[in-house]
Amino acid sequence: MDLWLLFIMALSAVLGGSWAQQDGSICIKENAQSCGECIQVSETCGWCSDSDFLSVGEPKSARCDDIESLKNRKCKESAIENPRGNIAINRNKPVTVRQKDEQKPNPADITQIQPQKLTLTLRSGEPQTFDLKFKRAEDYPIDLYYLMDLSFSMKDDLENVKNLGTDLMKEMQKITTDFRIGFGSFVEKTVMPYISTTPARLINPCTSNENCTSPFSYKNVLKLTNKGDEFNRLVGQQQISGNLDSPEGGFDAIMQVAVCEEQIGWRNVTRLLVFSTDAGFHFAGDGKLGGIVLPNDGKCHLENNMYTMSHYYDYPSIAHLVQKLSEHNIQTIFAVTQEFQPVYKELKNLIPKSAVGTLSSNSSNVIKLIIDAYNSLSSEVILENSKLPEGVSISYKSICKNGVEGTGENGRKCVNISIGDEVTFKISVTSQKCPSHGKSETITIKPLGFTEEVEVVLNFICDCQCAAQGEPNSQKCNGGHGTFECGACKCNDGRIGRVCECSRDEVRTEDLDANCRKDNGTDICSNNGDCVCGTCECKKRENPAEIYSGKYCECDNFNCDRSNNKLCGGHGRCECRKCICDANYTGSACDCSLDTSTCLAKNGQICNGRGNCECGICKCTSPKFQGPTCEICPTCPGVCTEHKDCVHCVTFEKPCQKNCSYLTIKPVKAREDLPQPTDQSFPLTHCKEKDANDCWFYYTYAIRNFTKEVFVVEKLDCPEGPDIIPIVAGVVAGIVLIGLALLLIWKLLMIIHDRREFAKFEKEKMNAKWDTGENPIYKSAVTTVINPKYEGK
Repeated sequence: MDLWLLFIMALSAVLGGSWAQQDGSICIKENAQSCGECIQVSETCGWCSDSDFLSVGEPKSARCDDIESLKNRKCKESAIENPRGNIAINRNKPVTVRQKDEQKPNPADITQIQPQKLTLTLRSGEPQTFDLKFKRAEDYPIDLYYLMDLSFSMKDDLENVKNLGTDLMKEMQKITTDFRIGFGSFVEKTVMPYISTTPARLINPCTSNENCTSPFSYKNVLKLTNKGDEFNRLVGQQQISGNLDSPEGGFDAIMQVAVCEEQIGWRNVTRLLVFSTDAGFHFAGDGKLGGIVLPNDGKCHLENNMYTMSHYYDYPSIAHLVQKLSEHNIQTIFAVTQEFQPVYKELKNLIPKSAVGTLSSNSSNVIKLIIDAYNSLSSEVILENSKLPEGVSISYKSICKNGVEGTGENGRKCVNISIGDEVTFKISVTSQKCPSHGKSETITIKPLGFTEEVEVVLNFICDCQCAAQGEPNSQKCNGGHGTFECGACKCNDGRIGRVCECSRDEVRTEDLDANCRKDNGTDICSNNGDCVCGTCECKKRENPAEIYSGKYCECDNFNCDRSNNKLCGGHGRCECRKCICDANYTGSACDCSLDTSTCLAKNGQICNGRGNCECGICKCTSPKFQGPTCEICPTCPGVCTEHKDCVHCVTFEKPCQKNCSYLTIKPVKAREDLPQPTDQSFPLTHCKEKDANDCWFYYTYAIRNFTKEVFVVEKLDCPEGPDIIPIVAGVVAGIVLIGLALLLIWKLLMIIHDRREFAKFEKEKMNAKWDTGENPIYKSAVTTVINPKYEGK
C-alpha cells in the first residue's frame, strides 16, 4: 500500500511538472537556464533558488515562473529571486523663484529644470517613471545675433537695420536686463555660377553706377555685445554686394554662426538667431553647380571673421543644420518677405524651436517681428533626449498650464507658458533587454533651445544577487562542470544539461528534458524514436523507402492522404504527413486541379463573382445562385432591392446593427461622382431606392475580383416638408373667396331671375284684355234722382 502511494505521488509530481511546463506562463516557455536569464524574460518572472524545489523529472527551466505560481508550487518567499528597479535622484536643485527686490542672479545660478541628475536602475520590461519640472525664469539673459542677406535686393532693408541696435535694445530691456546683440552678413559662394568671376565684377558686382562691396560668403561683422551704438556704427559701415542667382548662401552662414561659439560670443543663455532675407536658399547638393562636391564638415572656418572655405565645402543639408542648431541650443527666427513665406514655413516645420515672421519690403517692421517671434518661441517648451541605448525606450506625458495633459508626441511639449509658470513632465524609461556589455549608460534630456539638461544614468539589472554567492566548479554539477548558483547548476562553456551532464557538441539545445518532447508534451520522440542525451534518434521501418524524420521523429513520408488508391493522388509527394502538391494541384490528397478556365463566366469573372472555383467547379457562396458559373438566380429580387437595407444601414445609420461586412462600401460626395458603366470593365448597376422617411439614396453595385463593391452618395435626397402657415392661410383665404364667389353668383342669379319675372309680368300686363260688361248681380249703391224742375241753371 505504501509503495502504491509513493508511486501515485511520484507520478503526480511528474505530471504536475509536465503540466506546468505545458500550460505555464511565458516565464516557463522561454526556457531560462539561469536566474539572470529568467529575470530578463519579463518583469513578472521570478526564480526559485531553493535547491530542493524541483521534483523528479522537472527541467531546470521550471525554476523560472511568475511569482504567484512559484508560491503556489511551494517555493519559499525568501528563496524567490525577484529584483526590482529603482530611481535615485543625485542632484535636485529647486527651480529659481526670484523674489521682489532680490539682487539679479548670475545666469549660471538660474535653474529652470528640476531635477538635474538621476540614476535609474532598470530591469527588463519594468518602466521607471520620474517627474521633471520646468519653470521659465524671470529676467533670463538673451543673446541675439542678426544675420542679414546683403545681396543687392536688400539695399533699402540695410538702411532700416542701421539703427536696429539701440532701438532693439530699448525694446528688449522690457523683457530682460541682460541683452546682447551681434551682426553678421552673407551673400553667396565666391565661385561661378553663383557670382561673376570677371575681375571687374569681383571688385564691384553691381551694375550701372552702384558702388557695391566685393562678394563674400559670410562675414561676422560684430561679436555679441551689449553696446547698441556699436552695433549701429558697424552696421552703418556695411555695403550691399551682389550675386547672379536668386537663392542665397544663407545655410553656410547659419552653420558658421552655430558652430563658431567663441568667435560669435555665445553664452550659456537663451540664444536667438534672426535670419533676414528676401530670397530662397541653397542646400546640400547645389554646390555641384560650382564643382564643389565635399560635404559640409560642420566645423568653424572663420579667419579674420570671414568664412574661408565656401569654395571648398558644399552647402549643409537641412538635417545637418537641425543637428548643429540643436546641439548649440540656438532658436532661429526667419524674417523673410511675403513672397517666400511658404518656403520658410516648410523649413520651420523641419527645424524645432524656430519661427517665421513676415518682413516688410524695407525691413521697417523688424523689431516687432523679433519681439513677436521671441514671445512665440519662449512660450513653448519641447523636450528632447539624446540617442538611447539599444533596447531602451522612453515615453513622455506632459501636465501643462491649467492641467492640460498631453501624451505621445504631444507629451513632449507644453505651449502658452508665461514667465513664472511651472509645468511637469512624467517621463518613463523602459529597458527591454540587458546590454551586451552590461555596463551603465548615460542619456540626457533637455528642453529645446535651452542650455540646461537632465543627466540620466542607466544601470541595468543583468543578474540576480544570489549569483554572487555561486560555487564555481561545484561537485553538484556533474563533478565540477559548472557553477552552483541560485539553487541550480550554471554550466561551464561546452557543457549543458540540468547538472551539466552533457557536452554541448552532443545536442543542439540546452534543455535536455524538453529537447525530446514536442510542444512540451509527454511523448518522448513522438514514440517513434529514442532520446539519446537530448537528441531524438528515429526508428527504422522494414520498408527502407518509408522514413521517420523530424527533430522529434514526428514526421514520416507514408502517412499522407490518398486519392484513387495513390499516395497524394499521384500528383505530389508526402512530407511530414502532409502532401506537397505539384503545380496546378491542391487539396489534402492533391486531387483538386487549380485550372479555373471552366469557371470563367461570360463577363470574364470567375463564377460571376458569386462563388469560388474549387477543383474546376463553381461553388456558389449562396444557395440562391445556380448554374455552372452561378449566373442563375430564380428567386433574386434584384441587386438594388437586395442590398438597399445594408447600404442604408452602413451609410446613414450610426452605428449599424446589421452584419454588412460582405459589402465594401465607399461614400462619394454627389451623384456625378458615382462610377459610370463606360468607365468599368465589369458589370455595374445603378440603384435608386427610397427609405422609410421617403428619402431617396443613390448607389452603384458591382462585383470586382470577388469583392462586392458599392459606391453610395453620402447625402440623402429628402423631400422638403410643407410650410404649414402658408397652407392654412391659403385654405382659409380660399374658403372665404369661394364663399364670396358663391354669394356673388347667387346674387347674380337672383337678379337675373327677378328681371326675367318682372319682364314677364310686364309683358302679360301689356297683353291683358279686360271685360268691360257689368255684373248682372251687381247693384250700385248710388241712386240718381233727376229733378224735373231742374233746367240746368
